[in-house]
Amino acid sequence: MAEWSRSIIPIIRGFCLLYVTNKYLGTTVITYGPSMLPTLNITGNLLLVERISTRTGKVQPGDIVIFRSPDTPRKVVCKRLIGMEGDQVTYVVDPNNSDECKTIVVPKGHVWVEGDYIYNSKDSRHFGAIPYGLLEGRAFWTLLPRKDFGSLAPKPR
Repeated sequence: MAEWSRSIIPIIRGFCLLYVTNKYLGTTVITYGPSMLPTLNITGNLLLVERISTRTGKVQPGDIVIFRSPDTPRKVVCKRLIGMEGDQVTYVVDPNNSDECKTIVVPKGHVWVEGDYIYNSKDSRHFGAIPYGLLEGRAFWTLLPRKDFGSLAPKPR
């Protein structure tokens, strides 16, 4: 075996381990924007995200989840899970202009997500319930900024 191949094999194995960890176990994400105020900063948070609970169906209302945007599939979005399939969800249609509320039942195989700051959040109120398959993980810990370091406990209903 050539000398270069003995030194490159551990590097390849390391990259494979890194890929599998990132794809199937957990990752970090950077969030920014106003939609999750006051839970997350407008200027950005670095979050730890685990991917196991979405694969095993262990997410629940109140969890902060990341998912592929139904409008822009290349974009990953962070919102709070409000309802699971079969749940009845009541939401304010346009909080900036009226108090009109609608109630829907989340369809089979879908979830309802909303930003914590409803006045500036593009969420299920705009694009409807999202397919469960778009969920990529559950955020559980804030790494940065340091003042927010700690657990992201689910928000009770």
